[in-house]
Amino acid sequence: MAILVRPSLRHPRTALFKRGLLWIVVLCLWASAGLPALPQAVDEYHVKALFLYNFAKFVDWTPATPTDTICVGILGDDPFGDVLDQTVAGKTVNGRSFVVRRLKRYEDAKVCQIVFVSGSEKKRLHAILNGLGSFGVLTVGEMEGFAAHGGVINFEIAGGKVRFEVNVDAAERAGLKLSSKLLSLATIVRDGR
Repeated sequence: MAILVRPSLRHPRTALFKRGLLWIVVLCLWASAGLPALPQAVDEYHVKALFLYNFAKFVDWTPATPTDTICVGILGDDPFGDVLDQTVAGKTVNGRSFVVRRLKRYEDAKVCQIVFVSGSEKKRLHAILNGLGSFGVLTVGEMEGFAAHGGVINFEIAGGKVRFEVNVDAAERAGLKLSSKLLSLATIVRDGR
């Protein structure tokens, strides 16, 4: 007995598009539940690098920065290695490509749109956040109290997953408009809380 198979009338691109769309939905659901922090530090920072890239999609820098690139600065010790560079290589957001810079002084970070403040900068945190607070910089950290002390976004590990909190007061001071989609995935904090 022969089994007849009906040929597909779909275009191959349609199937590829649907698979891509499925992956986007899966990743969004995965992100909304919090991304798992894998046992190796490289994996944790790969997830954080993906977050940094995606944050650029959900932030409106006003007034618009007059550059063709989105500068992601790492202030202090670099926990990413080459993971962040690889994550943003060849990618664009709103026609703007990415450049990653390693910074030692917060004064050099004023030209960046996103600045990851390493834990090595904990002693200088107050000066850094005050120095960058009104320059339209999305400050991102991973220290306890980072957002409550004036950082815009703080990564935290909760229940084995990478999550983040957003200080809406700090974002407003910096002149950043954050998408409601981004805020819906975050724990909202305010200055000093």
